[in-house]
Amino acid sequence: MTQRLDYSSASPAGMKALGGLYGYVSQSGLPGQLIDLVFLRASQINGCAYCIDSHSRDLLKSGLPVEKLVLVPAWHEAGALFTAREQAALRWTETLLKVAQTHVPEEEFAAARAEFSEKELTDLTIAVGLINAYNFIGVGFRPTPAAAK
Repeated sequence: MTQRLDYSSASPAGMKALGGLYGYVSQSGLPGQLIDLVFLRASQINGCAYCIDSHSRDLLKSGLPVEKLVLVPAWHEAGALFTAREQAALRWTETLLKVAQTHVPEEEFAAARAEFSEKELTDLTIAVGLINAYNFIGVGFRPTPAAAK
């Protein structure tokens, strides 16, 4: 895979703005590992190799067991390996990524709201929107994942 363009040079102000939002999400109070799980799951769904590689590495560095990492795509089937909050965050992520088809059903909102405060759910939603933007950049411009260098 060859990178199509250098987006950081093409739009430094735009990338800086995304970085500012990333900084907000990182400081939002949501656990870092939870954010990275959400980032990884969204990136898997969106097919962003660069982000899958990056967030997998981040999760491993944070101490997430490899056995849990490899089951992120099948978290529904992994039983108690994922906490109730992690399951709710992953479910919310998947729901938001299907917004054009489902328009976020009430039961999906209620399930997320049962695990997260209003601020946490808002910040989690911002995080999903942010990784979606990064995935669009990654899939659209094809930066080389660290694993492929």
